[in-house]
Amino acid sequence: MSLPYAELLGLTEEPGETAPTLVMAFGTHVLGRPGFLHGGAIGGLLEMAAVGALKQALAGEEGARIKPINLTVDYMRGGRDKSTRARGLVTRLGKRVANVEAIAWQDDPDRPIAAARMNYLIVR
Repeated sequence: MSLPYAELLGLTEEPGETAPTLVMAFGTHVLGRPGFLHGGAIGGLLEMAAVGALKQALAGEEGARIKPINLTVDYMRGGRDKSTRARGLVTRLGKRVANVEAIAWQDDPDRPIAAARMNYLIVR
């Protein structure tokens, strides 16, 4: 992912059929309290996963730009000192607005550490 914030977080991408899975390695750049991820880094990872899913959904449209409308993050458990993965899912793709959900997990996608819901304005 070639967005400056994704590069700052050190995100790498694992391709997927409907959306890429983003991987954020643990390090001092995402450290909150000792041994835990910073909540802002988790939120940023979720946002980048949503953007990746939406860009993949809009891949056939030249010049489509996205602008965030809102973002809600639910933190379910503390992110520990290990790699964290996130994947976005476009739940609605309209002419002007897209709704996207994303989850972040460490060991098991069925036990997420955080989830987010985002709405984006699509400028075509």
